[in-house]
Amino acid sequence: MASTLVQIASYLPGIKEPEKEQSLKEMLTWTGIVLILYFTLGSINVYGGDVESVNQALQQLETFQTLLGAQIGSIITLGIGPIVTSSIVLQMMVGSELLPWNTNTQEGKRKFQSAQKVLAYGLTVVQAFGYVLSGTFGNVGGDIGLIMLLGGQIALGGFLIILMDDLVQKWGFGSGTGLFIAAGVSKQVFVTIISPLTSTVPPELYWNAPGANPTGAVFQFLQTYEFISLLPIISTVLVFSAVVYMQTMKVEIPLTFGNARGFGQKWPLKFIYTSNMPVILIAALVSNLQIAATVITGENGCSILGCMSNGTASSGLVAWLQAPTGFATNLITSGVQNLQLLGTDSLFHVLFYGSVYTFGSIMFSIFWVKTSGQDADSVADQIQNTGMKVPGFRKDKRIIKKVLNRYIPGLTVLSGAAVGILAAAANMTQAAGGGTGILLTVMILYKLYEQLAQKHMEELHPALKDFMG
Repeated sequence: MASTLVQIASYLPGIKEPEKEQSLKEMLTWTGIVLILYFTLGSINVYGGDVESVNQALQQLETFQTLLGAQIGSIITLGIGPIVTSSIVLQMMVGSELLPWNTNTQEGKRKFQSAQKVLAYGLTVVQAFGYVLSGTFGNVGGDIGLIMLLGGQIALGGFLIILMDDLVQKWGFGSGTGLFIAAGVSKQVFVTIISPLTSTVPPELYWNAPGANPTGAVFQFLQTYEFISLLPIISTVLVFSAVVYMQTMKVEIPLTFGNARGFGQKWPLKFIYTSNMPVILIAALVSNLQIAATVITGENGCSILGCMSNGTASSGLVAWLQAPTGFATNLITSGVQNLQLLGTDSLFHVLFYGSVYTFGSIMFSIFWVKTSGQDADSVADQIQNTGMKVPGFRKDKRIIKKVLNRYIPGLTVLSGAAVGILAAAANMTQAAGGGTGILLTVMILYKLYEQLAQKHMEELHPALKDFMG
Protein backbone atom coordinates (compact mmCIF):
# COMPACT_ATOMS: atom_id res chain seq x y z
CA MET A 1 0.00 0.00 0.00
CA ALA A 2 2.75 2.45 0.97
CA SER A 3 4.69 1.89 -2.26
CA THR A 4 1.49 2.42 -4.27
CA LEU A 5 0.84 5.74 -2.52
CA VAL A 6 4.40 6.88 -3.19
CA GLN A 7 4.01 5.98 -6.85
CA ILE A 8 0.65 7.77 -7.17
CA ALA A 9 2.08 10.85 -5.43
CA SER A 10 4.92 11.00 -7.96
CA TYR A 11 2.35 11.50 -10.76
CA LEU A 12 0.53 14.34 -8.98
CA PRO A 13 1.59 17.99 -9.51
CA GLY A 14 4.30 19.15 -7.12
CA ILE A 15 7.16 21.60 -6.66
CA LYS A 16 10.77 20.50 -6.99
CA GLU A 17 13.30 21.24 -4.28
CA PRO A 18 15.74 24.09 -5.08
CA GLU A 19 19.15 22.89 -6.27
CA LYS A 20 20.97 25.21 -3.87
CA GLU A 21 20.15 26.78 -0.53
CA GLN A 22 18.04 29.92 -0.88
CA SER A 23 19.12 33.26 0.56
CA LEU A 24 16.76 35.13 2.86
CA LYS A 25 16.01 37.66 0.10
CA GLU A 26 15.06 34.89 -2.34
CA MET A 27 12.92 33.14 0.27
CA LEU A 28 11.06 36.33 1.16
CA THR A 29 10.58 37.11 -2.55
CA TRP A 30 8.92 33.75 -3.21
CA THR A 31 6.82 34.12 -0.06
CA GLY A 32 5.68 37.57 -1.19
CA ILE A 33 4.77 36.25 -4.66
CA VAL A 34 2.66 33.48 -3.13
CA LEU A 35 0.95 35.97 -0.79
CA ILE A 36 0.03 38.22 -3.74
CA LEU A 37 -1.29 35.18 -5.65
CA TYR A 38 -3.34 34.16 -2.61
CA PHE A 39 -5.07 37.55 -2.30
CA THR A 40 -5.55 37.70 -6.08
CA LEU A 41 -7.21 34.28 -6.20
CA GLY A 42 -9.37 35.25 -3.23
CA SER A 43 -10.82 38.13 -5.24
CA ILE A 44 -11.85 35.92 -8.21
CA ASN A 45 -15.44 34.78 -7.67
CA VAL A 46 -16.68 31.40 -8.83
CA TYR A 47 -18.45 31.83 -12.15
CA GLY A 48 -22.06 30.65 -12.14
CA GLY A 49 -22.63 30.81 -8.38
CA ASP A 50 -25.70 32.37 -6.75
CA VAL A 51 -24.65 35.48 -4.79
CA GLU A 52 -27.44 35.22 -2.20
CA SER A 53 -26.62 31.58 -1.40
CA VAL A 54 -22.92 32.42 -1.08
CA ASN A 55 -23.64 35.29 1.33
CA GLN A 56 -25.74 32.96 3.50
CA ALA A 57 -22.92 30.39 3.49
CA LEU A 58 -20.47 33.10 4.54
CA GLN A 59 -22.48 33.74 7.70
CA GLN A 60 -22.64 30.03 8.55
CA LEU A 61 -18.98 29.23 7.80
CA GLU A 62 -17.25 32.41 8.98
CA THR A 63 -15.11 30.50 11.49
CA PHE A 64 -14.16 27.92 8.88
CA GLN A 65 -13.11 30.69 6.48
CA THR A 66 -10.90 32.41 9.07
CA LEU A 67 -9.17 29.30 10.39
CA LEU A 68 -8.45 27.66 7.06
CA GLY A 69 -7.43 30.67 5.02
CA ALA A 70 -10.48 30.28 2.77
CA GLN A 71 -12.40 32.88 0.79
CA ILE A 72 -15.87 31.35 0.39
CA GLY A 73 -17.40 32.31 -2.94
CA SER A 74 -14.01 32.62 -4.66
CA ILE A 75 -12.07 29.87 -6.40
CA ILE A 76 -10.10 29.32 -3.17
CA THR A 77 -13.29 28.49 -1.26
CA LEU A 78 -11.60 25.42 0.24
CA GLY A 79 -8.49 27.23 1.52
CA ILE A 80 -6.11 24.85 3.29
CA GLY A 81 -9.03 22.63 4.36
CA PRO A 82 -7.97 19.55 2.31
CA ILE A 83 -4.35 19.88 3.49
CA VAL A 84 -5.30 20.10 7.17
CA THR A 85 -8.00 17.42 6.94
CA SER A 86 -5.59 14.97 5.31
CA SER A 87 -3.11 15.71 8.10
CA ILE A 88 -5.79 15.04 10.75
CA VAL A 89 -6.69 11.67 9.25
CA LEU A 90 -3.09 10.51 8.93
CA GLN A 91 -2.05 11.89 12.34
CA MET A 92 -4.78 9.83 13.99
CA MET A 93 -4.00 6.69 11.97
CA VAL A 94 -0.25 6.88 12.59
CA GLY A 95 -0.67 7.98 16.21
CA SER A 96 -3.04 5.07 16.93
CA GLU A 97 -0.66 2.75 15.02
CA LEU A 98 -3.28 1.75 12.45
CA LEU A 99 -0.55 2.68 9.99
CA PRO A 100 2.73 1.22 11.32
CA TRP A 101 4.97 3.94 9.89
CA ASN A 102 7.96 5.24 11.80
CA THR A 103 7.92 8.92 10.83
CA ASN A 104 11.29 9.44 12.53
CA THR A 105 12.97 7.70 9.59
CA GLN A 106 13.37 9.06 6.07
CA GLU A 107 11.35 6.18 4.67
CA GLY A 108 8.52 6.77 7.15
CA LYS A 109 8.48 10.50 6.38
CA ARG A 110 8.36 9.78 2.65
CA LYS A 111 5.39 7.45 3.10
CA PHE A 112 3.56 9.97 5.30
CA GLN A 113 4.18 12.89 2.93
CA SER A 114 3.13 10.85 -0.12
CA ALA A 115 -0.06 9.66 1.59
CA GLN A 116 -0.87 13.20 2.69
CA LYS A 117 -0.36 14.52 -0.84
CA VAL A 118 -2.63 11.88 -2.39
CA LEU A 119 -5.28 12.35 0.30
CA ALA A 120 -5.16 16.17 0.01
CA TYR A 121 -5.75 16.08 -3.75
CA GLY A 122 -8.54 13.53 -3.31
CA LEU A 123 -10.25 15.53 -0.54
CA THR A 124 -10.04 18.67 -2.69
CA VAL A 125 -12.28 17.06 -5.31
CA VAL A 126 -14.65 15.57 -2.70
CA GLN A 127 -15.02 18.81 -0.73
CA ALA A 128 -15.37 20.93 -3.88
CA PHE A 129 -18.33 18.95 -5.18
CA GLY A 130 -19.66 18.60 -1.63
CA TYR A 131 -19.96 22.38 -1.42
CA VAL A 132 -21.76 22.51 -4.77
CA LEU A 133 -24.19 19.67 -4.01
CA SER A 134 -25.00 21.11 -0.55
CA GLY A 135 -26.34 24.29 -2.19
CA THR A 136 -23.58 26.65 -1.05
CA PHE A 137 -23.49 28.18 -4.54
CA GLY A 138 -27.21 27.89 -5.19
CA ASN A 139 -29.65 25.16 -6.15
CA VAL A 140 -27.95 23.19 -8.93
CA GLY A 141 -31.12 21.11 -9.47
CA GLY A 142 -29.33 18.07 -10.86
CA ASP A 143 -27.78 20.11 -13.69
CA ILE A 144 -24.64 18.06 -14.44
CA GLY A 145 -23.09 20.83 -16.52
CA LEU A 146 -23.51 23.43 -13.76
CA ILE A 147 -22.26 20.98 -11.11
CA MET A 148 -19.12 20.26 -13.13
CA LEU A 149 -18.55 23.97 -13.84
CA LEU A 150 -18.81 25.05 -10.19
CA GLY A 151 -17.03 22.01 -8.75
CA GLY A 152 -14.24 22.23 -11.32
CA GLN A 153 -13.46 25.85 -10.48
CA ILE A 154 -13.36 25.17 -6.71
CA ALA A 155 -11.24 22.03 -7.18
CA LEU A 156 -8.80 23.96 -9.39
CA GLY A 157 -8.45 26.60 -6.67
CA GLY A 158 -7.82 23.85 -4.12
CA PHE A 159 -5.07 22.35 -6.31
CA LEU A 160 -3.45 25.79 -6.62
CA ILE A 161 -3.47 26.22 -2.83
CA ILE A 162 -1.74 22.82 -2.40
CA LEU A 163 0.94 23.83 -4.93
CA MET A 164 1.37 27.24 -3.33
CA ASP A 165 1.80 25.61 0.09
CA ASP A 166 4.42 23.28 -1.40
CA LEU A 167 6.17 26.27 -3.03
CA VAL A 168 6.41 28.20 0.26
CA GLN A 169 7.76 25.17 2.14
CA LYS A 170 10.50 24.48 -0.43
CA TRP A 171 11.36 27.91 -1.83
CA GLY A 172 9.85 30.40 0.61
CA PHE A 173 9.92 31.22 4.29
CA GLY A 174 7.81 29.31 6.82
CA SER A 175 4.87 27.26 5.56
CA GLY A 176 1.98 27.96 3.22
CA THR A 177 -0.63 26.86 5.74
CA GLY A 178 0.68 29.30 8.33
CA LEU A 179 1.03 32.08 5.76
CA PHE A 180 -2.55 31.75 4.52
CA ILE A 181 -4.00 31.60 8.03
CA ALA A 182 -2.00 34.67 9.14
CA ALA A 183 -2.97 36.61 6.00
CA GLY A 184 -6.67 35.84 6.33
CA VAL A 185 -6.80 36.57 10.05
CA SER A 186 -4.78 39.80 9.74
CA LYS A 187 -7.27 41.05 7.15
CA GLN A 188 -10.16 40.13 9.45
CA VAL A 189 -8.51 41.83 12.46
CA PHE A 190 -8.20 45.06 10.48
CA VAL A 191 -11.85 44.94 9.43
CA THR A 192 -13.09 44.02 12.92
CA ILE A 193 -11.15 46.67 14.81
CA ILE A 194 -10.44 49.76 12.71
CA SER A 195 -12.49 49.57 9.52
CA PRO A 196 -14.58 52.77 9.20
CA LEU A 197 -16.82 51.23 6.54
CA THR A 198 -20.20 49.71 7.24
CA SER A 199 -21.73 46.44 6.16
CA THR A 200 -24.29 48.34 4.10
CA VAL A 201 -23.99 49.78 0.60
CA PRO A 202 -23.77 53.52 -0.21
CA PRO A 203 -24.97 56.11 0.71
CA GLU A 204 -24.52 54.68 4.24
CA LEU A 205 -20.88 53.97 3.54
CA TYR A 206 -19.02 55.59 6.43
CA TRP A 207 -19.45 55.19 10.15
CA ASN A 208 -20.83 58.69 10.77
CA ALA A 209 -23.55 58.48 8.12
CA PRO A 210 -27.15 58.59 9.44
CA GLY A 211 -28.23 55.10 10.51
CA ALA A 212 -24.86 53.56 9.62
CA ASN A 213 -23.62 50.50 11.50
CA PRO A 214 -19.78 50.57 11.34
CA THR A 215 -17.83 47.32 11.06
CA GLY A 216 -14.83 48.40 13.14
CA ALA A 217 -15.11 48.13 16.93
CA VAL A 218 -13.34 51.49 17.41
CA PHE A 219 -15.93 53.31 15.32
CA GLN A 220 -18.77 51.41 16.97
CA PHE A 221 -17.54 52.69 20.34
CA LEU A 222 -17.20 56.26 19.05
CA GLN A 223 -20.79 56.07 17.83
CA THR A 224 -22.42 54.43 20.85
CA TYR A 225 -19.89 54.93 23.71
CA GLU A 226 -20.82 51.48 24.99
CA PHE A 227 -18.00 49.58 26.71
CA ILE A 228 -19.20 46.27 25.27
CA SER A 229 -18.13 47.47 21.81
CA LEU A 230 -14.50 47.29 22.96
CA LEU A 231 -14.73 43.64 24.05
CA PRO A 232 -13.20 42.29 20.77
CA ILE A 233 -10.23 44.66 21.13
CA ILE A 234 -9.65 43.80 24.80
CA SER A 235 -9.93 40.08 24.06
CA THR A 236 -7.48 40.37 21.16
CA VAL A 237 -4.90 42.21 23.29
CA LEU A 238 -5.23 39.68 26.12
CA VAL A 239 -4.83 36.70 23.76
CA PHE A 240 -1.84 38.33 22.09
CA SER A 241 -0.17 39.02 25.46
CA ALA A 242 -0.89 35.54 26.82
CA VAL A 243 0.52 33.78 23.74
CA VAL A 244 3.69 35.89 23.67
CA TYR A 245 4.22 35.26 27.39
CA MET A 246 3.70 31.50 27.05
CA GLN A 247 6.08 31.40 24.07
CA THR A 248 8.88 32.65 26.34
CA MET A 249 8.27 29.96 28.99
CA LYS A 250 10.57 26.94 28.72
CA VAL A 251 12.38 24.20 30.61
CA GLU A 252 16.15 24.06 30.10
CA ILE A 253 17.98 20.74 30.51
CA PRO A 254 21.72 21.18 31.32
CA LEU A 255 24.04 19.10 29.12
CA THR A 256 27.81 18.76 28.70
CA PHE A 257 29.99 17.73 25.79
CA GLY A 258 31.29 14.22 26.30
CA ASN A 259 34.77 14.89 24.91
CA ALA A 260 35.34 18.37 26.34
CA ARG A 261 35.32 18.82 30.09
CA GLY A 262 33.86 22.07 31.42
CA PHE A 263 31.93 22.88 28.24
CA GLY A 264 28.21 22.49 27.86
CA GLN A 265 24.91 24.13 27.05
CA LYS A 266 21.22 23.95 27.91
CA TRP A 267 18.68 22.12 25.77
CA PRO A 268 15.41 24.15 25.77
CA LEU A 269 11.96 22.54 25.86
CA LYS A 270 9.25 25.13 25.29
CA PHE A 271 6.09 25.25 27.39
CA ILE A 272 4.02 25.37 24.17
CA TYR A 273 5.85 22.23 23.12
CA THR A 274 3.67 21.25 20.16
CA SER A 275 3.21 24.83 18.92
CA ASN A 276 -0.06 25.66 17.13
CA MET A 277 -0.71 22.37 15.32
CA PRO A 278 -3.08 20.81 17.92
CA VAL A 279 -5.44 23.79 17.90
CA ILE A 280 -5.34 23.99 14.08
CA LEU A 281 -6.34 20.33 13.88
CA ILE A 282 -9.15 20.47 16.46
CA ALA A 283 -10.51 23.69 14.94
CA ALA A 284 -10.45 22.09 11.49
CA LEU A 285 -12.21 19.01 12.84
CA VAL A 286 -14.96 21.14 14.41
CA SER A 287 -15.36 23.13 11.17
CA ASN A 288 -15.59 19.93 9.12
CA LEU A 289 -18.31 18.60 11.42
CA GLN A 290 -20.27 21.82 10.95
CA ILE A 291 -19.90 21.57 7.17
CA ALA A 292 -20.93 17.89 7.24
CA ALA A 293 -24.04 18.80 9.22
CA THR A 294 -24.95 21.45 6.64
CA VAL A 295 -24.45 18.98 3.77
CA ILE A 296 -26.36 16.10 5.42
CA THR A 297 -29.20 18.11 6.95
CA GLY A 298 -29.68 20.93 4.47
CA GLU A 299 -31.04 24.35 5.38
CA ASN A 300 -33.95 22.91 7.37
CA GLY A 301 -34.10 19.50 8.98
CA CYS A 302 -32.45 17.19 11.48
CA SER A 303 -29.76 14.52 11.37
CA ILE A 304 -27.53 12.63 13.78
CA LEU A 305 -25.35 15.78 14.02
CA GLY A 306 -28.24 18.06 15.03
CA CYS A 307 -30.97 20.26 13.59
CA MET A 308 -30.74 23.20 11.21
CA SER A 309 -33.21 26.07 10.86
CA ASN A 310 -32.82 28.39 7.86
CA GLY A 311 -29.23 27.24 7.50
CA THR A 312 -28.35 27.93 11.16
CA ALA A 313 -27.70 25.23 13.78
CA SER A 314 -30.55 25.22 16.28
CA SER A 315 -29.90 22.11 18.39
CA GLY A 316 -27.78 18.99 18.72
CA LEU A 317 -24.03 18.47 18.47
CA VAL A 318 -23.50 21.02 15.72
CA ALA A 319 -25.16 23.72 17.85
CA TRP A 320 -23.03 22.88 20.90
CA LEU A 321 -19.90 23.16 18.71
CA GLN A 322 -20.66 26.79 17.95
CA ALA A 323 -18.89 29.28 20.22
CA PRO A 324 -21.30 30.66 22.89
CA THR A 325 -20.34 34.25 22.06
CA GLY A 326 -23.35 35.71 23.87
CA PHE A 327 -22.27 34.29 27.25
CA ALA A 328 -19.41 36.74 27.85
CA THR A 329 -21.49 39.70 26.68
CA ASN A 330 -24.43 38.73 28.91
CA LEU A 331 -22.10 38.09 31.83
CA ILE A 332 -20.62 41.58 31.55
CA THR A 333 -23.95 43.34 31.12
CA SER A 334 -25.90 41.38 33.77
CA GLY A 335 -23.09 40.95 36.28
CA VAL A 336 -21.83 37.93 38.17
CA GLN A 337 -24.56 38.30 40.79
CA ASN A 338 -27.15 37.54 38.09
CA LEU A 339 -25.27 34.51 36.77
CA GLN A 340 -28.27 32.25 37.37
CA LEU A 341 -30.26 34.31 34.85
CA LEU A 342 -27.97 33.08 32.08
CA GLY A 343 -29.43 29.59 32.41
CA THR A 344 -27.99 26.10 32.85
CA ASP A 345 -28.05 25.55 29.08
CA SER A 346 -25.63 28.43 28.57
CA LEU A 347 -23.31 27.15 31.31
CA PHE A 348 -23.38 23.63 29.85
CA HIS A 349 -22.68 25.06 26.39
CA VAL A 350 -19.62 26.92 27.71
CA LEU A 351 -18.29 23.84 29.53
CA PHE A 352 -18.93 21.55 26.56
CA TYR A 353 -17.35 23.91 24.04
CA GLY A 354 -14.33 24.50 26.26
CA SER A 355 -13.91 20.76 26.89
CA VAL A 356 -13.99 19.93 23.18
CA TYR A 357 -11.17 22.37 22.45
CA THR A 358 -9.16 21.46 25.55
CA PHE A 359 -9.28 17.67 25.32
CA GLY A 360 -9.21 17.73 21.51
CA SER A 361 -6.03 19.81 21.58
CA ILE A 362 -4.49 17.42 24.13
CA MET A 363 -5.31 14.42 21.92
CA PHE A 364 -3.82 16.01 18.79
CA SER A 365 -0.84 17.24 20.80
CA ILE A 366 -0.04 13.64 21.78
CA PHE A 367 -0.46 12.44 18.19
CA TRP A 368 1.64 15.31 16.85
CA VAL A 369 4.56 14.54 19.19
CA LYS A 370 4.61 10.94 17.93
CA THR A 371 4.51 11.82 14.24
CA SER A 372 6.69 14.95 14.15
CA GLY A 373 9.79 13.57 15.84
CA GLN A 374 9.35 15.46 19.12
CA ASP A 375 9.00 12.43 21.40
CA ALA A 376 11.67 11.63 23.99
CA ASP A 377 13.30 8.93 21.86
CA SER A 378 13.71 11.22 18.83
CA VAL A 379 14.99 14.17 20.89
CA ALA A 380 17.44 11.82 22.66
CA ASP A 381 18.77 10.85 19.22
CA GLN A 382 19.25 14.53 18.34
CA ILE A 383 21.15 15.19 21.58
CA GLN A 384 23.23 12.02 21.14
CA ASN A 385 24.22 13.09 17.61
CA THR A 386 25.52 16.45 18.88
CA GLY A 387 27.94 14.62 21.18
CA MET A 388 26.35 15.89 24.41
CA LYS A 389 25.37 13.96 27.52
CA VAL A 390 23.72 14.44 30.91
CA PRO A 391 26.26 15.75 33.49
CA GLY A 392 27.40 13.10 35.95
CA PHE A 393 26.43 10.17 33.71
CA ARG A 394 28.17 8.26 30.95
CA LYS A 395 27.29 9.01 27.34
CA ASP A 396 24.20 6.83 26.90
CA LYS A 397 21.02 7.54 24.93
CA ARG A 398 18.92 5.66 27.50
CA ILE A 399 19.93 8.09 30.25
CA ILE A 400 19.13 11.10 28.07
CA LYS A 401 15.76 9.57 27.19
CA LYS A 402 15.01 8.92 30.87
CA VAL A 403 15.67 12.58 31.73
CA LEU A 404 13.56 13.81 28.79
CA ASN A 405 10.67 11.57 29.83
CA ARG A 406 10.40 13.62 33.03
CA TYR A 407 9.38 16.66 30.99
CA ILE A 408 8.16 15.89 27.45
CA PRO A 409 4.97 13.89 28.30
CA GLY A 410 3.87 16.57 30.78
CA LEU A 411 4.69 19.44 28.40
CA THR A 412 2.80 17.66 25.62
CA VAL A 413 -0.40 17.53 27.67
CA LEU A 414 0.00 20.98 29.26
CA SER A 415 0.77 22.74 25.98
CA GLY A 416 -2.21 21.12 24.27
CA ALA A 417 -4.51 22.05 27.15
CA ALA A 418 -3.17 25.63 27.34
CA VAL A 419 -3.71 26.46 23.65
CA GLY A 420 -7.09 24.69 23.69
CA ILE A 421 -8.38 26.66 26.69
CA LEU A 422 -6.99 29.93 25.31
CA ALA A 423 -8.56 29.36 21.88
CA ALA A 424 -11.97 28.46 23.33
CA ALA A 425 -11.98 31.45 25.70
CA ALA A 426 -10.94 33.84 22.93
CA ASN A 427 -13.65 32.48 20.62
CA MET A 428 -16.27 33.05 23.29
CA THR A 429 -15.13 36.64 23.88
CA GLN A 430 -15.18 37.39 20.13
CA ALA A 431 -11.52 38.31 19.69
CA ALA A 432 -10.90 40.10 16.39
CA GLY A 433 -10.27 37.61 13.59
CA GLY A 434 -11.76 34.84 15.72
CA GLY A 435 -10.20 33.69 18.98
CA THR A 436 -8.53 30.65 17.47
CA GLY A 437 -7.51 32.70 14.46
CA ILE A 438 -5.69 35.39 16.44
CA LEU A 439 -4.09 32.71 18.64
CA LEU A 440 -2.74 30.90 15.58
CA THR A 441 -1.60 34.10 13.90
CA VAL A 442 0.42 35.27 16.90
CA MET A 443 2.06 31.84 17.22
CA ILE A 444 2.80 31.69 13.49
CA LEU A 445 4.36 35.17 13.46
CA TYR A 446 6.36 34.42 16.62
CA LYS A 447 7.71 31.26 15.03
CA LEU A 448 8.73 33.20 11.91
CA TYR A 449 10.46 35.73 14.17
CA GLU A 450 12.40 32.93 15.87
CA GLN A 451 13.46 31.47 12.51
CA LEU A 452 14.71 34.87 11.41
CA ALA A 453 16.56 35.43 14.67
CA GLN A 454 18.21 31.99 14.70
CA LYS A 455 19.05 31.32 11.05
CA HIS A 456 18.97 34.52 9.04
CA MET A 457 19.95 37.33 11.42
CA GLU A 458 23.20 38.01 9.55
CA GLU A 459 21.25 38.66 6.32
CA LEU A 460 18.90 41.27 7.80
CA HIS A 461 19.20 45.02 7.27
CA PRO A 462 21.10 46.60 10.24
CA ALA A 463 18.06 48.66 11.31
CA LEU A 464 15.80 45.57 11.28
CA LYS A 465 18.49 43.58 13.07
CA ASP A 466 18.59 46.15 15.89
CA PHE A 467 14.78 46.13 16.09
CA MET A 468 14.69 42.33 16.48
CA GLY A 469 17.39 42.37 19.11
